[in-house]
Amino acid sequence: MVERKKWSENFSEWFNEVIEEAGILDKRYPVKGMNVWLPYGLKIMKNIEKFIHEEMERTGHQEVLFPALIPETEFQKEAEHIAGFEGEVFWVTHAGHEPLDVRLVLRPTSETAMYSMFALWIRSHADLPFKVYQIVNVYRYETKHTRPLIRVREISRFFEAHTAHVDFEDAERQIREDLDIFDNLMKKLAIAYVISKRPEWDKFPGAYYSLGAEVVMPDGRTLQIGTMHNYKQNFAKAYNILYEKEDGTHDYVHQTTFGMSERLLAAVIAIHGDDRGMVLPPTIAPIQVVIVPIPKKGSEEEVYSYAKEIEEELKLAGIRVHLDLRDKRPGWKFYDWELKGVPVRIEVGPRDATEKTVVLARRDKLEKITVSREELVDKIRELFDDIMKYLYERAKEWLESHIKRVDTIEEAKELFNDRRGIVEIPWCGEEECGLRMEEELEAKMLGIPYPDESAKVEGKKCPVCGREAKFIARFARTY
Repeated sequence: MVERKKWSENFSEWFNEVIEEAGILDKRYPVKGMNVWLPYGLKIMKNIEKFIHEEMERTGHQEVLFPALIPETEFQKEAEHIAGFEGEVFWVTHAGHEPLDVRLVLRPTSETAMYSMFALWIRSHADLPFKVYQIVNVYRYETKHTRPLIRVREISRFFEAHTAHVDFEDAERQIREDLDIFDNLMKKLAIAYVISKRPEWDKFPGAYYSLGAEVVMPDGRTLQIGTMHNYKQNFAKAYNILYEKEDGTHDYVHQTTFGMSERLLAAVIAIHGDDRGMVLPPTIAPIQVVIVPIPKKGSEEEVYSYAKEIEEELKLAGIRVHLDLRDKRPGWKFYDWELKGVPVRIEVGPRDATEKTVVLARRDKLEKITVSREELVDKIRELFDDIMKYLYERAKEWLESHIKRVDTIEEAKELFNDRRGIVEIPWCGEEECGLRMEEELEAKMLGIPYPDESAKVEGKKCPVCGREAKFIARFARTY
């Protein structure tokens, strides 16, 4: 077996190797930054999306599917939005040999695609709140170094929810609901995260304000895995999305969006992984239990028969199980399934078949226990719960240990040179001071902790101008 790069020593190379060897993506597609989903990786992503669909259903969102092409005339209606994206869009200029009268944009996101239709669909206060979502491909001409699942030119599993409301207060209620949806999803993935309110210079183009959800990756950089935006009436005025109020007058709707992508899977792989490969939460693992028979000469039939019985029992219990009958040595199989992150491995030998026992190996702690056949299903379900709890606690401990609060730029520089992560610094709230700190730290301001109340600070000075600090600002080296 080839020696794999270590998660603990060289995360970047480890991540690229695991993506390939575990069968997540094939990076060899002949367009840079566009990758082919492989069956195992796509199954994991679909399992994540199953929880997204459930949350959307629970909260009254309806699924839609919009075309990928947006006419330039629609794209240009919201000036601030196009200014934010114009440097990274793909243009379709010809159909066959003929140049198009109106150029088409491959959607970088869907505001400009959807909102001309919203203006046709929304007529009255009775139509509100209006809540739709889709999971689609979006295209952005990423000029930085591309990285599978993290920084790509085709985001192929892009979730976006778009809502319209009667007023600002109801739009704010929607943002709170989005945060609740996001938290429910993160519990399913056993991921710990922080929410920050973006500074004015880094909010989403066209937004009144933007929230970003971040995780801290093994190399200390942060990865944005979710965003929520309150647009107020900015897009509604550009696209003339009016509704009739109860008193017969008309007003523009208030709008929000909520977005996530395959970066969710990148976070799962990175945060839960170890030197042996992926560690998948049982909630999203395509195979929750793998059975590896270990027969000795003369006991093959007995061991395989017993393993098959166990497989059928687990299937009937609703557990995603696979019996590995490949003509490979057991050690090779262990290595392969550990790489793929299967939560629980069952080892079955001649003695187990005789004594009606099994050996359970849990992937997260690399521990083994022997249990009787009678308690097998209950014990596996118990293990699943324990694995989820352990993964979350470990992820939370990692995140909290990589958030440090300091008072000076010098202290912040020391932390970035040492352990990285998120550094929190007092800030007066002025853009000039925020940008100066970004420059000196060679880091990005993620924003202030959200809700706003948790960002306020007293008795501290802004390290740039020396004035009274109003907020705590978060800085990080980012992907």
